[in-house]
Amino acid sequence: MTVFTQQRRDFLRQSASVAAFLATTNSLGTSLNAKSKTILLRSSWQTVNIGDIGHTPGALQVFKQYLPNGTNLILWPSSVDNGVAELLKSYFPELTIAQGKIDEDGKPSTPALTAAFEQADLFVHGSGPSVLAQSHAEAWRKLTGKPYGIFGVTIGGELNERLIDLLNGAAFVYLRDTISLKLLRDTGIKSPVLAFGPDATFAIPFRNDQKASAYLKSVGLADKQFICVIPRLRYTPYYKIHQTEPNAEDLRRAGISDQFKEPDHAKLREVIVAWVRKTGLKVLACPEMTHEMEVAKAFLVDPLPDDVKKNVVWRETYWLPDEATSVYERARALVSIEMHSPIMAFQANTPAFLIRHPTDTSKGQMWRDVGLSDWIFEIDTTTGPQITDRLMAVHENYPAALKKLATARSFVNERQREMASAVEKVIRA
Repeated sequence: MTVFTQQRRDFLRQSASVAAFLATTNSLGTSLNAKSKTILLRSSWQTVNIGDIGHTPGALQVFKQYLPNGTNLILWPSSVDNGVAELLKSYFPELTIAQGKIDEDGKPSTPALTAAFEQADLFVHGSGPSVLAQSHAEAWRKLTGKPYGIFGVTIGGELNERLIDLLNGAAFVYLRDTISLKLLRDTGIKSPVLAFGPDATFAIPFRNDQKASAYLKSVGLADKQFICVIPRLRYTPYYKIHQTEPNAEDLRRAGISDQFKEPDHAKLREVIVAWVRKTGLKVLACPEMTHEMEVAKAFLVDPLPDDVKKNVVWRETYWLPDEATSVYERARALVSIEMHSPIMAFQANTPAFLIRHPTDTSKGQMWRDVGLSDWIFEIDTTTGPQITDRLMAVHENYPAALKKLATARSFVNERQREMASAVEKVIRA
């Protein structure tokens, strides 16, 4: 038995105890006894990454699908520019967006956010690479005394006393990977619900079939006759994205990215070459983040041999997750060094491989946690032919791959239902 198989069995047993705890409440779907309840979701960290955009609609979809009708939803975002606010409102027309910050006095800086603090019955910190809005959760706790919870994050390294105190006071803490979960259990976190809870992007509802169809037609890609390949540098160059002066740490990370960008992407090029030559099918090299169009062109497309390059499409422009997910849905498979495009493909029922960097957080573990350990590769110990062999196995026995994916999707759906049950318990209390 592998370590990851044992981990998966362990947290399935642990989930049973969480489910028993939650079973003290009435079943989902019943109406609230009192007035409608309100949730304040702190999420929407940035819009330069379609995965970070996807956290918010995923969480909102879980609430919409599993919580009682009439539950009010307020989003407190960091960023909903570039058309994201409009996209969210098109799927969740009753959603209120409350912009604002916490000022120097520790209070909401805008009337809209002040009203949200007054109206909401529960603060939920959305999915992310850490408890990004720790200070905001602390402000909520201090100002309102009302409950709060964590909805699918990664936590790594050493926990400071402030974070431990915050987690101990949370009504629920869901970790999106079992490495983070083990860390918190070993630390002795006392939240009454401490469990694995998938990244909220697993529930992303966004689709734009019309836009995807028009794009695929314009570049000559037919449904299920191409794969998507997504590049990634070892560290995201945020100083370039936000056009700020790099500090010493930025330059150190850029040096590491420069060192590995050619050997890392050479492995993906080997996959592309083998795919095209063995199947005669096509490839779409596309981005998850705004800077990755350039990376894809320089390190995936341009160095390819001519006989392969003619079957490869380079996505020249950035996109929003509705179009991206609809494109992923039409792909035969997806191979990505980024994490969230595989999750979006997963939600669209397309087999997806994750190629993980050692410089990344433990979030990649979630691919194993949901039952897809055969579809994750550690880039430093993996060769292009090894990825190719697994890809061809999926291609040649597609029904088996879809069956595997269906099992994982069922597991994720059950976890989302349990996460919503924890939320409902709190707002019904």
